[in-house]
Amino acid sequence: MATAKTKTKSKVRSGIKPPANMDRATVLKTSNAVLAKKDIPITEREDLFRIKVLGMDWDIGVQVYEPRVKSRIARGADGKRVGCFLLHGGSGDYKSMEVIARLFSKKFGFKVVVMTFPGRLCLDEKDRDWPGDTVNANGSVRTPIWKKGERVTPDQYTVVKDPTKLMKYGTRLYARAKPGTRFYDRMAAWPKAFEEGMKTACARHFPVDEFSIYVHGHSTGGPYVCMLSQRVENIAGIMAIENSTFGYINEVKHLWSGGVGKIQGYKRVVTEGPKWKDRFNDLYIRTWRDLARYRGPEALGQEGPAALMRLPWLMEEILDKWHVARKRAQFKAEYMVTHNIVGSLRQMARISAKRLKMAPKDAKALADHFVGYTRELKGKDVKPVPPTLFLITKDSRDHSPEVYKEVIIPKFKAMSPAPKIALTRLGAGVHTYATPEEGLPSGVAPVVAKYYFDAITKGFYLTKP
Repeated sequence: MATAKTKTKSKVRSGIKPPANMDRATVLKTSNAVLAKKDIPITEREDLFRIKVLGMDWDIGVQVYEPRVKSRIARGADGKRVGCFLLHGGSGDYKSMEVIARLFSKKFGFKVVVMTFPGRLCLDEKDRDWPGDTVNANGSVRTPIWKKGERVTPDQYTVVKDPTKLMKYGTRLYARAKPGTRFYDRMAAWPKAFEEGMKTACARHFPVDEFSIYVHGHSTGGPYVCMLSQRVENIAGIMAIENSTFGYINEVKHLWSGGVGKIQGYKRVVTEGPKWKDRFNDLYIRTWRDLARYRGPEALGQEGPAALMRLPWLMEEILDKWHVARKRAQFKAEYMVTHNIVGSLRQMARISAKRLKMAPKDAKALADHFVGYTRELKGKDVKPVPPTLFLITKDSRDHSPEVYKEVIIPKFKAMSPAPKIALTRLGAGVHTYATPEEGLPSGVAPVVAKYYFDAITKGFYLTKP
């Protein structure tokens, strides 16, 4: 449970000052320029490895994108090769990040590693696409594959309907793991496997003496790369594009809007919400409703209230999109960390410790470690949170300029030591930032790639002893 340390204090020196805003015309121009760049020949490959964590085997899959010729891997302002470690959001797997991963590698020469959350990779299918739908005709649901050959059978869970968050989610569906099952044990232990999987992936692909790593976690992936940023020595910065942050900050962000979010130009529908108290053994099963909860606010931002006048058409768009989206995992257990549900995290640690017959001292250390996933590490010899560069899109429900001004930026400034931060808002785009829109065939993803290439190569992330 040791953390990476720095031997000397660091003083940040600025090499580039990101703009506060990038208007739509500039977004379009930048996107066109990036897409017109000649491709660097790259290779793509899967790296599947097994780790043993808390007494169980876990199969971890990463997808690697890198220039075929090693000498073409770009170098940052610090002189080291650029490595990008990416995590997808709450619905997906590595394929959710293919567009940005390929842009980083093909257009700018970065070596990119995209890790799939533990259990999310469809190990039974060669193309890694999940078959069928998340809810089966017989009432059973899609469940994780944490280890090849090990399946969660329907007798290990109860399907539960939850109407407590109707405004944002509609009726939510859970697979509630039964105590005494392997499913229950996995649901209590996965955060440690997540941490060790990320650290192992970085060690396998980004040697400390050769690479500086820049991390990005889209949406739900964000709190996990924030946690990782202090636990891997050569992580040099956070690329926070539509990237939720540490769990305790993300919790306040959602409470600020009542969990519903906000679109700029319109008042908050709800201004305060209750703290989340999800059970650790509830696996959230996503459906078309999870596309609707984003598409509605996005349509408001793009079309105004008149979007409601074409509601049947909007629903057709959502249902058609679901037929594609359901090929991704579309189940979720990560709220314990992302929403700072400390009570459930402590319970997970207690259950894991009891199963392993840990001594009381070790059990307490495990509980403290689990709770520590939700916030930055502190202490004299602890690696500080690295420079963090935020980038948000025009029509993002959960990442409005207001919530950054009132919640996220003040929380980062209150850290000790406070990391270097900056924020840019794009004049186009939505939360899933590779989503195409008029004039932007790859969404704002090409702009994202260029933005962080400039930040890395022109010194935003540089620190000097």
